[in-house]
Amino acid sequence: MKHLLPTLAAAALTIALPGTALSATHHDAAGAATTTAPATVSTKLAATKDALRGLWASHIFWVRNVDVARLSGNAAAAKAAEAEVVANAKAIAGAIEPFYGKAASDQLFKLLAGHWGAISEYLDATRAGSKERENAAFVKLGANANEIAAFLAGANPHWPVATLRGLLSAHGAHHVQQIQQLHAGQYDAEARTWAAMSEHMNVIADALADGLAAQFPDRFR
Repeated sequence: MKHLLPTLAAAALTIALPGTALSATHHDAAGAATTTAPATVSTKLAATKDALRGLWASHIFWVRNVDVARLSGNAAAAKAAEAEVVANAKAIAGAIEPFYGKAASDQLFKLLAGHWGAISEYLDATRAGSKERENAAFVKLGANANEIAAFLAGANPHWPVATLRGLLSAHGAHHVQQIQQLHAGQYDAEARTWAAMSEHMNVIADALADGLAAQFPDRFR
């Protein structure tokens, strides 16, 4: 399983949802390369991307704090960080409420709680040195990614389920890779994983924001 994690984590960084502003290279009649600038992003869309980026960045920040605290045996720090993980999940779920209603927000929070639960189980399995429990938690993490992808895709046709699965599966792989590296004291490698995780959070946040703007264009003018 471990050898698959870097591949999964890197693969999703090449994925973009329809509506994501990307520059493109073309060639004119003389064969010279020209670059088409990204489409202009409205102020409201830019603000939404910034807000979602902040929420997803906080997710990985507080989960990492839990990882470090539990691995070092600091129960008080772990408890405080865990409370922040839950509060952040509620905030991420709350971000969709203005578009899809409270029931949808509650359902997303439930799914995000499952995401955190699988990460927590994997962390405890690593601490206990149980490969069997690690594998079970990894499977649970992947299944939860599929559930979140299906839920979001069902709400918004501009969030393709296959793309969301790729993005969320890679995100889960980052968590697993980070836990293994922290547990092994591979801090240089974990620093690189952290950088990749942070960039990936921006990819997820921007993809979600672009999907909202495509489905609700009047709210983003």
